[in-house]
Amino acid sequence: MLRRSRTTSYPTWPLLPTLAFLALIFFLPVCQLLWLTFIDEAGNFDFVGIRNLWSTPLYARVLLITFQVSAWTTLVSILAAYPVAYLVATTERTTSSLLLILILVPFWTSFLVRGFAWIILLGQHGAINSLLMALDIIDAPAKLIYTFSAVIVSMVHSMMPMAILTMVAVMRTINPILPRAAETLGARGSESFWRIYFPLSLPGVAAAGLLVLVTALGFFIMPALLGSARETMITQLLIAAVQTLLNWQLAGALSLALLLATGVVFFVYDRLLGLSTLSGELSRKPSTRQHGSRLHNAGTLILAAAGRFFSLGPELMERLVGIPRSNRGAAISRLALWTGSVAVIAFLILPSLIVVPVALNSGEFLEFPPRGLSLRWFEAYLASDTWLSATYRSFLVATTTGILSTILGAAAAFVLVFANVVGRSTILFLLLLPMIVPRMIFAVGLFKLYSVFGLVGSLFGIALGHTAIALPYVVVTMLALFKTYDVRLDYAAWTLGANRLQSLGRVMLPQLYDGLIAGFLFAFVTSFDDLTVSLFISGGLTSTLPRQMWSAIFLEVSPILAAVSTVVLMLVTSLVVIGELLRRRTVRQ
Repeated sequence: MLRRSRTTSYPTWPLLPTLAFLALIFFLPVCQLLWLTFIDEAGNFDFVGIRNLWSTPLYARVLLITFQVSAWTTLVSILAAYPVAYLVATTERTTSSLLLILILVPFWTSFLVRGFAWIILLGQHGAINSLLMALDIIDAPAKLIYTFSAVIVSMVHSMMPMAILTMVAVMRTINPILPRAAETLGARGSESFWRIYFPLSLPGVAAAGLLVLVTALGFFIMPALLGSARETMITQLLIAAVQTLLNWQLAGALSLALLLATGVVFFVYDRLLGLSTLSGELSRKPSTRQHGSRLHNAGTLILAAAGRFFSLGPELMERLVGIPRSNRGAAISRLALWTGSVAVIAFLILPSLIVVPVALNSGEFLEFPPRGLSLRWFEAYLASDTWLSATYRSFLVATTTGILSTILGAAAAFVLVFANVVGRSTILFLLLLPMIVPRMIFAVGLFKLYSVFGLVGSLFGIALGHTAIALPYVVVTMLALFKTYDVRLDYAAWTLGANRLQSLGRVMLPQLYDGLIAGFLFAFVTSFDDLTVSLFISGGLTSTLPRQMWSAIFLEVSPILAAVSTVVLMLVTSLVVIGELLRRRTVRQ
């Protein structure tokens, strides 16, 4: 059935406020910050910042560490995420929906809550050390925290949900008939998977790797909480350049280096595979340049060779050992898949839950297991004007962000789906750019812009910044929902005498109401969880809850943080589950 049609009957002007908003709140601060790289304190044009950046061994070493941590995070995340994504994509619908919700909860859970949970787990008197000593495996607490391993484990825990969701989106486009057809043509054992399904899923693997790597390059929370000076990331230097040194030229140079690193990753990916693989397909249109075409062909060959390479193992085992094809083998493989996937999902969910029993501890310090159960730390949270004020401000900012993001994102998505707009792909790329550009660059640039107009410390200024980073999530959600809407309902309303505004309010919006609420909730959670923008724009009497938690972690780690983390965890989990259920109900309609 025809669900939509491209027509000039729908106006394009609703897109203009969204583009104007991003131009002022996102693109202007980022461009201004990068321009400061080439301007000295006297306002003269020079390259001192860039020369200092590349001539100082410290910066080169930190950039190398950043790539090293990001690369290991990407590799481990992809290897652990693939079985889970495969299970979600190939299991029946009800089970798949349940598994996706279990993955979405840690995806949206606050990074600060997860980081605090890992502090509890890996600390000198943390849960893991306590367990190992109770089992007499070790005699003294092991050094688990402030190490490279702690950073990698926590980073993988943070990034893996993104990898799973990206691969699931691609795997669901693979026709399930193809592997079965290969089996009817004589494919033995797991040969149909390795020769058919696995090569077709590799674009999703590559897309997931790209998104995880780019996100990890601009990450700072876990390295700052769980790493030592040897695991310093480039974003941590950027924070110090602004908040400690107030050196805008250095901040601009570091931002430019981070942006160039991100751009190089995208450039190599585009040349090897084509950015169209982000949607789940191998690019059929290689670069018009000869070297670009060769790189694209090489990338295609790499994907094909990878599939062939992984099929050699089962073939050799079957030929050398003589493993017969049997239904029992398939059942064992499926059981192993379920076992491994459940273990990975448990790894994603359980660490954050450790904050709940710690919050109920009756003692004075962070201990696991708790010495006794008490609500004293929840009472301390509710009795603290500082914490309650920060919570209230976060709710106010998140609500404002949700409203603005939903209005701007829905309007932009409406135009992209229904209107005959020129340059649709370019516009979509611009709308999604805040999701691609490292958030730290945007936050520092926004801080510089706000300092000129006196918006630093303004709750409305924080909400505007949060709207810019939440907007891509709303656009993506609305695009999926609008594509399910049958425009013939509008045509019917028009023929019955309704104008466009009436058909919008009485026909379209009631059909998509649940989806709009879901988009609002996702934007709300994005704002409520954000630390990067709040780290620079809020503070003092305008601290948001994440900003207050960040300060408390470094000043005094007490069980009240566990109580706050528990409240945040319960709130975010409830909103994500409600939002996902509403979104799915709208899609089914």
